[in-house]
Amino acid sequence: MILYTPLAHNDIFPTEMDAYTSIESVSYKGRTVYAERMQNGSYQIQQLISTDPQDFLNSEFSPGRILN
Repeated sequence: MILYTPLAHNDIFPTEMDAYTSIESVSYKGRTVYAERMQNGSYQIQQLISTDPQDFLNSEFSPGRILN
């Protein structure tokens, strides 16, 4: 089977389901993002959920950004 996708292999076929237990849907500045809760209680953005293309150009919503 061939999947034509921009996602990495590990994103489609994760090795363990425990990797998703720390990811939550969070509202940040009026936008919905999937963020991973870090050890210190802050969040790290994993994915932006939006229908506005301008949101994806905004660096405040880029994956990897730490939210305090």
